[in-house]
Amino acid sequence: MFVISFSTLFGIIIGLSLFVYAILSSTDNYVMFISISSFLLVIGGTLAATMISYQGRYVVKTLISLLSIVGPFNLNAKSIFGDVGRIIEFSSIAKKQGPLGIEKVLTEKEKKDPLIFFGVNLLTSGYNGKDVRMMLEDAVESHFERKMVQANILNSMSTFCPAFGMIGTLVGLVIMFEKMGSDIGAIGKGMALALLTTLYGVLMTNLFFKPASEKVRQREEIYRFRNLLIMEGMAMIADGKDSLTIQDRLNSFMDPAVHFKVAKG
Repeated sequence: MFVISFSTLFGIIIGLSLFVYAILSSTDNYVMFISISSFLLVIGGTLAATMISYQGRYVVKTLISLLSIVGPFNLNAKSIFGDVGRIIEFSSIAKKQGPLGIEKVLTEKEKKDPLIFFGVNLLTSGYNGKDVRMMLEDAVESHFERKMVQANILNSMSTFCPAFGMIGTLVGLVIMFEKMGSDIGAIGKGMALALLTTLYGVLMTNLFFKPASEKVRQREEIYRFRNLLIMEGMAMIADGKDSLTIQDRLNSFMDPAVHFKVAKG
């Protein structure tokens, strides 16, 4: 079942509501703000420029990520606290049973987590802490860079969108001036129609593409922080560090309000 992020949905609703209110409170002719051709020019032009700039498969993933931003984000201080506790638990198991003991207690969720599964494999392979840290860091950073492609594409779309809005405005002005000699009364109506593409471009940039880019970026930075914690913990387990040392090291990255305490388990 798809769960919605109410804060994101609330922001979208508020933004659209303010736009609609500005129209309703200023004019009775609401239809003049609707232009299918202007909308298609802005969206179609933005997609076309994006497809030219990036590989198609990344563009498709990015469009899908637009839907994901209204979904819930389950990584928070509580879940990171749980991850730290789990790493400390792994260190205790490794001390008693060796790295193979960690492999036996992995949950199905942890087995599906690429970083945790990779880290445990490195531990059972007998790598030292320096090598584990190096390989996990490469995995974390490469994963982050791949995910940031989507944020970069959304950011590019936020620049293409108003540009195509301006192109639509210029097309509308050319048509308007071409008809100026035959129908002076159509100038005002033509100008309003020409400006609609710019309106659509600016609205979609500031209400959808730019916020979506920032949300994807923020989420991936939080994931990266969490993954770096796991990386550090796995490296210290490989070096044979005790639970208290690992606890203090991981706590140094975290907010003091959510520090883990082995004694309180």
